Amino acid sequence: MIKKLLVPRRIICADEEDNIFEDTALEITSNKISGFIPLEKINKDEYSEIFDYPDYTIIPGFVQTHVHLCQTLFRGLAEELPLLDWLKLKIFPFENAHNEDSLRQSCRLGLNELIMSGTTTILDMGTLRHQQIIFSEMINSGIRGFSGKCMIDKNDLFPEFKSSTKDELKDSIQLAQNYHNLHNGRIKYAFAPRFVLSCSEELLKETKEMIKDFPGSLYHTHSSENLNEIKEVRRRYQKENIEYFDDLNLLDDYTVLAHCVHTNQTERKILKEKNIRVAHCPSANLKLGSGIAPIPEYLNEGISVSLGADGAPCNNNLSIFNEMRLSSLIQKPAQGPEAMSALKIFRMATIEGAEALHLNNEIGSIETGKIADIVLLDLNTSSNSLDDSNVYSDIVFASNHQNVKCVMINGEWKVKENESLVYADNEIIAEGRQELRKLFKRIK
Repeated sequence: MIKKLLVPRRIICADEEDNIFEDTALEITSNKISGFIPLEKINKDEYSEIFDYPDYTIIPGFVQTHVHLCQTLFRGLAEELPLLDWLKLKIFPFENAHNEDSLRQSCRLGLNELIMSGTTTILDMGTLRHQQIIFSEMINSGIRGFSGKCMIDKNDLFPEFKSSTKDELKDSIQLAQNYHNLHNGRIKYAFAPRFVLSCSEELLKETKEMIKDFPGSLYHTHSSENLNEIKEVRRRYQKENIEYFDDLNLLDDYTVLAHCVHTNQTERKILKEKNIRVAHCPSANLKLGSGIAPIPEYLNEGISVSLGADGAPCNNNLSIFNEMRLSSLIQKPAQGPEAMSALKIFRMATIEGAEALHLNNEIGSIETGKIADIVLLDLNTSSNSLDDSNVYSDIVFASNHQNVKCVMINGEWKVKENESLVYADNEIIAEGRQELRKLFKRIK
């Protein structure tokens, strides 16, 4: 049994007590955190490997609860458009043109960026075709996460990009049977109807029924992101977005709704009563001009909120550091400088993200018995605080992906000293560029 010892500057636990340990080493046995060892009690003979990191801070791996790996290839190619035009003119045509090779390179680029910036767990919304490629790349990368075929059986915006209700349900069941709880639960399935405007009532309801056969799976969709989207939902169904979901009995604590920018009091009551998980994507909401979600109100009402970068074409990067910083700063002009504290944001990006995915007994904090999904940050840089009194502020407001030095997932190193042990940057960039050129030709 392999036993590792990591000797850092400090350990930030994100546990219930928000413990921060100094002069303490972290013991990892196989893939689990097995203890906190005071430096004076270390017996070096007990360990297969000892890693001395006197300048680094250990934190839990970041958890992102809404991303689109299939879109990474389209970074910078859907600029200055509101949501529905962004989908109609760019994203749906691009996703429709994906083949297995282009999708594979998109996933590799996205996974590399996520892992290199300290994200160790994701909830990904897949795409209409070739979903097995996304799972294959998630498995090969070593990341922990959920994904699922993006289900679309109606599409007035881009009619070529859809399938029949029957095929969407059949394919989703088959994929869930093949991939849910694979690799000792590291890979899980999330059923993913795209959003109300691209899904029939039958698809939405039947998908909810399917989840019962796959314990631990999620219902993952978009909701209440854009005013024009909501206006169209209201025209079709005479209800608000979340009210419509509720009328179809789709909502419970295994539901993750991305965005929830525009909601009324009735919908917020539903979010609270059904313990729905809101995935907040501030960069995407700003970039598409969708608005600023009322996150302080959600938190004050006890609604679960976690963070996600969304997709590269509406962000334009996948770093959790951007989402942490923005999720606090955009609230302060209206709510006051004390709103959305750095500690609260840090917890949203770690343990509360894990809780949103029902993984908080396994990951999200550094505690004995939990899986070793951890990140080592170098906070001893010229852009970081010279004072140690508020390390959460230093991480949320002063740090970025360059502070991430090492990443461990499931007890295995994926990044060491800024070097990926999974991907070669030059190769995936070159291959991605080639596949993008081919994809453009398929569109034309």
